[in-house]
Amino acid sequence: MGGGGAEEEKVPLLGSLYSLDESPQEALQRTGTIWTATAHIITGVIGAGVLSLAWSMAQLGWIAGPLSLIVFAGITMLSTTLICDCYRYPNPEYGHTRIPSFMQAVKLYLGEKSQMVCAIFAQESFYGTGVAYTITSASSIRAIQKSNCYHREGHEANCEYGYHLYMLLFGAVQIIMSQIPDFHNMTWLSVIAAIMSFSYSSIGFGLGVAQVIENGRIQGSISGVAEANIADKLWLAFQALGDVAFAYPYSLILLEIQDTLKSPPSENKTMKKASKIAIFITTFFYLCCGCFGYAAFGSDTPGNLLTGFGFYEPYWLIDFANACIVLHLIGGYQMYSQPVFAFLERWFMAKYPSSGFVNNFYSFKLPMLPPFRMNLFRLCYRTAYVASTTAVAMIFPYFNQVLGVLGALNFWPLAIYFPVEMYFVQKKIAPWTRKWVVFRIFSFVCLIVSLVSLVGSIEGIISAKFG
Repeated sequence: MGGGGAEEEKVPLLGSLYSLDESPQEALQRTGTIWTATAHIITGVIGAGVLSLAWSMAQLGWIAGPLSLIVFAGITMLSTTLICDCYRYPNPEYGHTRIPSFMQAVKLYLGEKSQMVCAIFAQESFYGTGVAYTITSASSIRAIQKSNCYHREGHEANCEYGYHLYMLLFGAVQIIMSQIPDFHNMTWLSVIAAIMSFSYSSIGFGLGVAQVIENGRIQGSISGVAEANIADKLWLAFQALGDVAFAYPYSLILLEIQDTLKSPPSENKTMKKASKIAIFITTFFYLCCGCFGYAAFGSDTPGNLLTGFGFYEPYWLIDFANACIVLHLIGGYQMYSQPVFAFLERWFMAKYPSSGFVNNFYSFKLPMLPPFRMNLFRLCYRTAYVASTTAVAMIFPYFNQVLGVLGALNFWPLAIYFPVEMYFVQKKIAPWTRKWVVFRIFSFVCLIVSLVSLVGSIEGIISAKFG
């Protein structure tokens, strides 16, 4: 068609992903490699969470802080190993049925009731991450404004800017980016986002090292920030655990990423290697940013390392780091929104198979641009979704507390409980065997961590909102 023209096509909207029928799935051209998978993982994992880790270290202290990062890294590696083997059924390497999403895996291994429970947590997790990324991006844009103001007028100047305009700008960009069809069209965005995450993590690390050298000593203590009473200390420590829990797991997007991989070798082998590489890189940056941030500022460590203004100069480097954060979170938002889009669109396609509004695509050809295919339902639904996450972020713009709630709420059910239960079914682990007891104890301990983190983070939101 000519420029601006439109042509209707009747194309099923992600219909091949609705069931576990293998033949439509095979039509997809899977070209992913260990490196594209690593880029996807890093894009999904290193996000808003890394910026809160120095603050988390300050609450937990020099022993519990670094140890918590290492422990959560090990838990994430175990969780991803269990999930990777769920991609093909019944055999993890040669099974004839592909399972391209976490919720479909839960349905196949654990049944529809478990899938319904999982769906509630999954959609809440994806949605909450979108809210958190909107808050973080607005904070970073605001930090650029403040950095320039402090540079011009001095560090004691009253450089205050609101959040709402920047949240609206981020939301407007996401409305456009949300028209990307699915994960198979996102490799370029993940690569850019991964580069950005390395950039700002490295800057945070470097600034922390420079500040420690300038101070001439390592700040902080074994017990962390001293509070007026034990209750306040416990609330903040629990919230810090929630922030660390938010920073790691990516169980919900793992199978979507694995579904992009080509084979041979088998997808589970490639994904396990990619996960090891990504988690090692992520943990290294987390430890560097968290430890050196705490070492630089001690009890005065800001909640967000690059927007809390422990660092003022060089102002252009602070600006660049925050710009990298925004660019990365544009991609990260899509990593966690695309599964929501796919889930709802599959449901509506099955519910209304004869609806042109839901199923029909329209092709547009604009000058000097590749053809663009638009679906009216996709345009309306995804726009409304982005608008709602923006609105919630504007109501609750509390960075550390929101991350803590999301991390605590989702850590146990999504990263521990469902992977462990699917492992029991897949491997036919009998009750009360040694392996069954060990995994049950492991799951129970993680549940306790999630509960105390959730309580601490909710108390933080209440204090921030009404205190």
